[in-house]
Amino acid sequence: MAIPDHARTNFNTLLRAAGDGNLALVECMDAVTGEPRYVLCAVGRAEDGDCVMTPFGHLADQNPYDAYLPPDPNDPNGFIENTEDGSSP
Repeated sequence: MAIPDHARTNFNTLLRAAGDGNLALVECMDAVTGEPRYVLCAVGRAEDGDCVMTPFGHLADQNPYDAYLPPDPNDPNGFIENTEDGSSP
C-alpha cells in the first residue's frame, strides 16, 4: 500500500518542526469522548505574533502494539493479523 501524499506531507512537516525545535506535546481534550489526549503539534507564529499549534495526532493511550496491525511483508496490500491471544505473531 502506498502512503498517501497528504500523510507524507504531514510527516515531512513534523520532521521539519522537530528539527527546528518547533514541535510540542500538548494536553488536549478529545472532542468526542472528553478524555485527555496528548497531541503532537507543530508550533508556528501567526502574523500578529500569537503561537499557532497545528495538531497532527495523539499518542496511544495504551500499548501501541495492541492498537495497530503492521503491514504484512509478504502481502503489499495486507496487514499482519492478531493471533488468538490478541498479539501480532
